[in-house]
Amino acid sequence: MTESSELTATDPVTAQELTEVIAELEEYRERLVSDTLTMAQRAKMLRSQALAQLEPDLAKIDATLQALRNQQAALTVDN
Repeated sequence: MTESSELTATDPVTAQELTEVIAELEEYRERLVSDTLTMAQRAKMLRSQALAQLEPDLAKIDATLQALRNQQAALTVDN
């Protein structure tokens, strides 16, 4: 029988793990915006048009980041 190192829904999440996930998601968001704007520039697309197309994804990322920050704050208060 092998032991999985992946977290499951029942595993407690540490503040350190939340910090790492938040940092990675923030980096992903920045990279997504940067890459999208670079591609839009190459395609001669307006910046505002590219960002408008990206907005639904950014909203999901921002909502997830906020939820993670709330969870991190609750974890910090509890400890």
